[in-house]
Amino acid sequence: MAKVSLDTLKSAVSEAAGGLNGAETEKPLPEPKIDDLGRSYATGKRKNAIARVWIKPGTGKMSVNGREGKIYFARPVLQMLLNQPFTTVNRQEQYDVMCTVSGGGLSGQAGAVRHGISKALTYYEPGLRPLLKKEGFLRRDARVVERKKYGHKKARRSFQFSKR
Repeated sequence: MAKVSLDTLKSAVSEAAGGLNGAETEKPLPEPKIDDLGRSYATGKRKNAIARVWIKPGTGKMSVNGREGKIYFARPVLQMLLNQPFTTVNRQEQYDVMCTVSGGGLSGQAGAVRHGISKALTYYEPGLRPLLKKEGFLRRDARVVERKKYGHKKARRSFQFSKR
């Protein structure tokens, strides 16, 4: 058996690793996905609602199904829900949002638009992804209404039992 010094082992290990440092192991950010009109597109979903969202740099205008966002989503809670991705990454009133949304109710539609805005922001500025992901805005809320079962009054509610 040949004796090998500790220094030669260290140098062999560092050569095998290719001299990896913390800076070299970071992955480069993906390219922004921007179309010819300077917009980023994403699809957001929640419950049965589906939102197609386009964002572009602007003054903070929001258009939902051809109407102003504050008129379509009149409740303050829903407006706050839509602005959450922008406030999280400090981009209030820097992007114009144009979206079409269908299916579900108003709260599901607002959640779908929020999901779409978050995804579109990550496509426009890939560096924002860790912040939005940490807050949970990129996760699709998959909860849907449970279907009605045969022999039941509702999804789980049975008919009243009577012995006679």
